[in-house]
Amino acid sequence: MHTDPPLDPADWEEFRALGKRIVDDIADHLAGLRERPVWQPVPEDVRASFRTGLPAKGMPMAEVYEEFRTTVLPFPRGNIHPRFWGWANGSGVPVAAYGDLLASVINCTLGSGGNAAMMVEQQVIEWLQQALHWPAGGSGLLTSGASMGQVTALAAARVAKAPSGAAIRDEGTVASGVQFTVYGSEETHHSVDKAVELLGIGRRFFRKIPVDRDFRIDVGALRATIRADREAGLHPLCLIGNAGTVNTGAVDPLRTLLEIAREEDLWYHVDGAFGAFAQLLPSHHALLDGLAEADSLVCDLHKWLYMPFDVSCVLTRSEGVLEAAFSSSADYISSTAGGPSAYPFAFSDRGIEQSRRFRALKVWFALKTHGIGTFAEAVAANIAQVAHLAARVEAAADLELVARSDLNVACFRYVWPGAAPGAADRVNRGILNRLQTEGLAMPSHTVLDGKFVIRVADNNHRTDVTDFDFLIAQVRAIGAELRAAEEDTGPAGTAPPADGR
Repeated sequence: MHTDPPLDPADWEEFRALGKRIVDDIADHLAGLRERPVWQPVPEDVRASFRTGLPAKGMPMAEVYEEFRTTVLPFPRGNIHPRFWGWANGSGVPVAAYGDLLASVINCTLGSGGNAAMMVEQQVIEWLQQALHWPAGGSGLLTSGASMGQVTALAAARVAKAPSGAAIRDEGTVASGVQFTVYGSEETHHSVDKAVELLGIGRRFFRKIPVDRDFRIDVGALRATIRADREAGLHPLCLIGNAGTVNTGAVDPLRTLLEIAREEDLWYHVDGAFGAFAQLLPSHHALLDGLAEADSLVCDLHKWLYMPFDVSCVLTRSEGVLEAAFSSSADYISSTAGGPSAYPFAFSDRGIEQSRRFRALKVWFALKTHGIGTFAEAVAANIAQVAHLAARVEAAADLELVARSDLNVACFRYVWPGAAPGAADRVNRGILNRLQTEGLAMPSHTVLDGKFVIRVADNNHRTDVTDFDFLIAQVRAIGAELRAAEEDTGPAGTAPPADGR
């Protein structure tokens, strides 16, 4: 006699009905995004609901869903809203959510074994190679984000370029007596700091090279630093080129860096977390020249390919370098002549994780549904929208364009004649605070040349130029109001800083 599994629904029709309701609610929610605040603070009573203890007994799943609708859904980060341009967050393609749902239903783990899910991930990697003009003989792995991609790529570099080769996996960096050095501009993403720490290289040996006026790496300073490190008996390992820095969207001279890496026998890694997808546009091939000849590349599909979080990719130029850095064996994962364990490769041998979720399915769903051309059009639209924003800023006497990339990032601020630096910073902090806390728009901020600036990174397929017209109007109106308060009352009368504290 069979009994019902205790963790499956007792009533499949009830499960089906709730699922239909959820899908209807999702469609309504996404269709009405523009009418909602971009972001709003979580009220204290809702915060308190997340401090309750572990449930001893269950409750009807429909009631759990209702709690989600009232405590979670209204208070998101906001990155799916058309006026979200903060940090570097993507907007999420709706059809890809179906892929995530189905991936959870079939619940495959993509470490090893012969199954269709493994083949889908391999196909997605091959599609990305084609889209980014990457060599077909290379290799790759889907990861949670570019941060894990940096660790993966630098681990491959360490084995490929170490004097002792793969033996460093047994001996470690200390026993080998080698002190590696890694090079990138001071604008390189802070995930590289974490990667060099985890790999035993040490943050002090990540050489952060100064940048020029356009926030690109200073090639002369780079060459001098590599030379000095060799003279000091250190072992230069890896050169990192940025295809779109987070602060300003700057693209390093990738072809020149490639040539330096080859001259110096360095592993050449490109951080293209969002900017790599400008490779979809013929207009940007010259800007990214050299990217497709790197030894490794990371790119976040959940940024400028608009996929739901999380899915990223690390590509390597040569087949087998990831396996050289990560492959391992055990009796319980050894190969067999037939069955699933006869599958010829394992993704778990290309990275750290043995248990890996089926991230590829949402990408497969979205690319098959829309085609890469539609994604290229969205990327081109974002670039044009930021160009429109920059033009509006430059045309306004009370706005200053502080940085503008050839990609999708622009940094600007509210200004007025005779403003003291501290006063201008306070007003711009106040503008950002109002934009965010009132749910009007969600740019983020950074500091450039000592100035607090409003930063826009447009990875949003829902944005149009009217959203940036709205942003300009709000910045100027709020700026005028806060400037008047600043001039009337001084620092004591200004708005709170951008974090609300």
